[in-house]
Amino acid sequence: MMWGYGAGGWGMALMIFTTLVFWGALITAIVLAARYMGRTTSRDMPPREAAPEDILAQRFARGEIDSDEYQARLATLRGRHDHPIGT
Repeated sequence: MMWGYGAGGWGMALMIFTTLVFWGALITAIVLAARYMGRTTSRDMPPREAAPEDILAQRFARGEIDSDEYQARLATLRGRHDHPIGT
């Protein structure tokens, strides 16, 4: 009982409600800011270039080169010269 001070029971309920809304909004703002900061760093990074072996595999998958040429070029990329290109 407030003994005549304040707004009574409804004032207390309103104070509790606004306090919960304040803390909920503050916590939500912190979580959203953390998510936004995490996303901006990955967006600012330059795109990763494809490795030469990946590009070669893509060309083979598209049918631009045949199996023999793929194997020869792959061996060249890996430093082995077992299959010279064009034979």
